[in-house]
Amino acid sequence: MERIRMTTPLVEMDGDEMTRVMWRMIKDELILPFVDLKTEYYDLGLLNRNDTDDQVTVDAANANRKYGVAVKCATITPNRQRMEEFPQLKQMWKSPNATIRSIMDGTVFRAPILISRIKPVVRNWEAPITIARHAYGDIYKASEMITEVPGEAKLVFSGDDGSEKTVSVQRVEGPAVWQGQHNLDSSIRSFAESCFRYALSTGQDLWFSTKDTISKVYDGRFREIFEEIFEKEYKALFESKGISFFYTLIDDAVARVIRSKGGFIWACKNYDGDVMSDMVSTAFGSIAMMTSVLVSPDGNYEYEAAHGTVTRHYYRYLKGEKTSSNPVATIFAWTGALRKRGELDGIDDLVSFADRLERACFDTMEAGTVTKDLTLLMEDTEGVTAVDTETFIKAVRQRI
Repeated sequence: MERIRMTTPLVEMDGDEMTRVMWRMIKDELILPFVDLKTEYYDLGLLNRNDTDDQVTVDAANANRKYGVAVKCATITPNRQRMEEFPQLKQMWKSPNATIRSIMDGTVFRAPILISRIKPVVRNWEAPITIARHAYGDIYKASEMITEVPGEAKLVFSGDDGSEKTVSVQRVEGPAVWQGQHNLDSSIRSFAESCFRYALSTGQDLWFSTKDTISKVYDGRFREIFEEIFEKEYKALFESKGISFFYTLIDDAVARVIRSKGGFIWACKNYDGDVMSDMVSTAFGSIAMMTSVLVSPDGNYEYEAAHGTVTRHYYRYLKGEKTSSNPVATIFAWTGALRKRGELDGIDDLVSFADRLERACFDTMEAGTVTKDLTLLMEDTEGVTAVDTETFIKAVRQRI
């Protein structure tokens, strides 16, 4: 069979542990037999990041900016436990996802993969809810301290032009804890642009929520920028597409989400998006069935699974045991990247192949062949067979 030809490479970012094992299985069984795959390969495994002083992560992100589309395997972000596990590490390296997001100035869009055999906890949800998470600033770049004596904290900004602004935060009479956080107009604008463009590309309504009634300046700035960009650049485009944009308070948004039928994009600030993406994925079923795509304002894309490296299964795999790790989200990372590459390069066969591979996954699961984690979420397991990872991937291959 003649394989589908590509003209522009994907940026391929390999990863760690069990997801690295599944990565190879997916390529060998589901992609390479059908696609003449062209990739620019970067090994983002923890030890290679350590050997290159994390330069490989920076190079991969810049390659993504060059070629426009990347697919990424899950990676380890080391903590103290990992430092003990990998004594050769030079330092506690930063999250590669955070590094890539910073370089690409991107927004993370996460959406669940739904099958009829698994019912959402929220019974009225009928279509996926996509969380758009701003991936810069707020508490993730905050400075913090503890004080023990009475006194006053002030927020001081010293401009390079010699100007200075000072705001009293609070006077305290005893021990206290403090936190200072920030964001950038440029990053908020990139966030808004990415959200509006993604909504247009998917034909979905866009919701945006903050708490500007309490945080009148900080959250108010987010709302101001979103509404300014929408009115100037996207209102007419949204109307022509038959979709809508609206702003509401975060607490009202939570209530509306629970009452909704789904099928929209919910844009959230960094912390809100972090929390709500886990809530949505769990309520729909499993984080193992959650896609993630990083979209930059200049139109670059990086696809990955939303879950981690499945450490527990990896150590069982090293002992020679069969594991039932769920590869679906990682497969969908590949299909998302291949589809986008096909769309950008005008290769219809590549787009169709991505659609067929996803359909093969759905048909396999709906027919009852699933990994063990999904059986625990099903109310009716009649005709369902829990299989190991390799068997599931081979079953998908048969359906292709």
